[in-house]
Amino acid sequence: MSDPDKAQLTETEIRTRYITPALSTAGWPLTSLREEFYYFSAGRIQVVGQKGVRKKPKKVDYLLEWRPNLPIAVVEAKDNRHEPGDGMQQAIEYAEHLDVPSVFTSNGDSFMWHDRTGERPEVEVEIPLDEFPSPEELYGLYKRWKGITDVEEPVLSSQFYDDGSGRRPRYYQRIAVNRTMEAIARGERRLLLVMATGTGKTYTAAQIIWRFMDAFKAMNPGKQARVLFLADRNILIDQTMMNDFSMFKGRMAKLSASHKTITKVVDPGNPDGASTKTVDKSYELYLSLYQAVTGTEELDNVYKQFSRDFFDLVIVDECHRGSAREDSAWRGILEYFSSATQLGLTATPKETKTVSNIDYFGEPLYTYSLKQGIDDGFLAPYKVIRTALDIDTFGWRPKEGQVDDSGTLIPDRQYTNEDIDDTIIFPERDKRVAERITEYLKRTDRYAKAIVFCEDIPHANRMRRILANLNADEVRKDSRYVMQITGDDQQGKQELDNFIDPEMAYPVIATTSKLLSTGVDAQTCKLIVLNSKVESMTDFKQMIGRGTRVRTDYDKWFFVIMDFKNVTRLFADEGFDGEPVKVYDLPPDGDMGDAVDDLNDVDETDGEADVEEAGSGIERPDVRKGRRKRIVVSGQQVTIIGEQVQMLGTDGRPLTSSLKEFVRKNLLDRYPTADAFVHAWLAADQCSVLLDELVDAGAPLEDLVEQSGLERDPFDMALDVAYERQPAERRQRAEMVRTSGYLNKYLGQMRAVLEALLDKYVESGVRSIEDIGVLRVEPFRSLGGPMEIIRPFGSREAYLSAVRDLEQQLYQEAL
Repeated sequence: MSDPDKAQLTETEIRTRYITPALSTAGWPLTSLREEFYYFSAGRIQVVGQKGVRKKPKKVDYLLEWRPNLPIAVVEAKDNRHEPGDGMQQAIEYAEHLDVPSVFTSNGDSFMWHDRTGERPEVEVEIPLDEFPSPEELYGLYKRWKGITDVEEPVLSSQFYDDGSGRRPRYYQRIAVNRTMEAIARGERRLLLVMATGTGKTYTAAQIIWRFMDAFKAMNPGKQARVLFLADRNILIDQTMMNDFSMFKGRMAKLSASHKTITKVVDPGNPDGASTKTVDKSYELYLSLYQAVTGTEELDNVYKQFSRDFFDLVIVDECHRGSAREDSAWRGILEYFSSATQLGLTATPKETKTVSNIDYFGEPLYTYSLKQGIDDGFLAPYKVIRTALDIDTFGWRPKEGQVDDSGTLIPDRQYTNEDIDDTIIFPERDKRVAERITEYLKRTDRYAKAIVFCEDIPHANRMRRILANLNADEVRKDSRYVMQITGDDQQGKQELDNFIDPEMAYPVIATTSKLLSTGVDAQTCKLIVLNSKVESMTDFKQMIGRGTRVRTDYDKWFFVIMDFKNVTRLFADEGFDGEPVKVYDLPPDGDMGDAVDDLNDVDETDGEADVEEAGSGIERPDVRKGRRKRIVVSGQQVTIIGEQVQMLGTDGRPLTSSLKEFVRKNLLDRYPTADAFVHAWLAADQCSVLLDELVDAGAPLEDLVEQSGLERDPFDMALDVAYERQPAERRQRAEMVRTSGYLNKYLGQMRAVLEALLDKYVESGVRSIEDIGVLRVEPFRSLGGPMEIIRPFGSREAYLSAVRDLEQQLYQEAL
């Protein structure tokens, strides 16, 4: 019997009275229902001036799981004033995100069922509440959708590792693990996962290993799986063992000449002869650098101490590096263990004419991109500051007979941006770049971690010296304020751990060439400076990936890319955040030109990862540019001729139009007239709420204020940009309130508080005075605690009403 009051029920009541009982009757235990607003994203971060604000996270009302971390359906609920199928389009979008085939919506009268498998005759059908499908029926659909047979299913029955803390993998990590296990169950041997930097590739790898070992043991009673995890930096191995792989403590070992797993053995009968190697083979999981097992350490080809079929699974972290090239020593490891299932992990698949991850590992099983990560709020958004220098833009030609700093005649030709810091060096250009970096940090945060990518190691050294001189006050406090962290600088490399440790204040600014471009987990890095030419999309993604971590506990909500070389033009490339496309093309016999060009991407002095095997058959170019004599020309004036601040658009890329035009267009779309805007502003309960809504609508007024450098209110910026009204400065607005006599109706401490709020408004804008937390800072703190300050107004609500009334007075003349 229909409930006559059903239309009066809330959505929560509809779920409780009708939907949950229907699911329970169909055989779904409460333990299988991830309900009550299952949030699967963190909420996109909006950049508001120098702050970050989270939007609401994405959620589904019910996520139905066959077993933990194996969802097979989503259910969206609506109140009874909606039709059963309302909200279906959003539910389908969420189902696509969550990788589930069955989608349901309900208003408490019936269910609308959308089937993504293509197996049922109708895509959508309405079913009664008492005919909701059972777990077995939906799991059967899921298996057929995934192509899983009964024979393969035991491989998939393994569980995710649970440390007891309640932590669950993020939805995309769960998809990556499940798809990998499904591919392994189907017998696929070469696998590839593409996950943006900062999205937890090693945690994902740990869960894959855990489930693989569990499934292997179930399928092979009495046997243990053997796994090899390869990375390209020592720090990655050490971090991984202590953090994401800690679940394997006692079962894993690091392969290294200095580690107990490898020992030298000398033949007693020939003590002067060559030593041999002995590897402890009792562990289940081995972690190693590529170089540690391929001859670039003291012990050559350690991996050959293992039989070819010793490992059952090999995982290659950062597989866009040398393992992508056929002739590399790293590829030799993979070929040696060819009987093992091999999984490549990367944020940036390397696809060139001669190098291809996809050619070896196959098409990605799953891609979680930077754009998706930012949209979900798991990765930090960014601002781009593009700075144009006259000498880069227009080039430079020497005067007739002009000599360089060494007294040598400078060849007479036009030197372009391609030559600067390569063929020719202008010390004043380095100084101008360093001044801009220093100016930005002084204006925002002197202790914001920053990475300055330079052309090569000598360039990194020059930039370190200039930045140290410009920041002498901080360097005197601690010489590590600016550090060169490159492969040839031992002291700098020793400070790498401190640079990436959020708890360590120093180093603050790191100058580098390529050492910090990949794999280094600099979680609190807020500034990425691009001061080198970058043509490789792989290198570009890796560089900006150093800033994508979100650490709100360290006030890291977003990061800034400061671009002096127009590198951020690569954001416009269709390959920036799309699916990787295989472009591998074998060169003609004997033609290795492109391969040599690819080697030029490698800076061999910048750390362990960049060492290639000797005797590869390719004459390696000398990439240590510091060995070449360059033209140095001091005294050449260099000027900043333009600067553009680009915000992140809704498509995940920097805006192509100017921020001013972008804001103007979106404001006029929302409020066609000035009167409409003014009335909306004055009608808002809080100006800060309206400002957040305008950010969503593509009108970030506070960012425009910051970019302009003017002491304006966002309100006045809107009037000027969109409606061509004469704006006022914050100081003028505050003075108008003071001279109007408005404050005369308040006495004693109440007036003192409102006067202080006006001062705070002049200092930092309307958002600051709406935040009740402002009462904890000076000058309010000298008036007492927040409760003491509020007490004369009568109540918290009365205080907030007085603040709102004060705001109305600030903008009253605009009516």
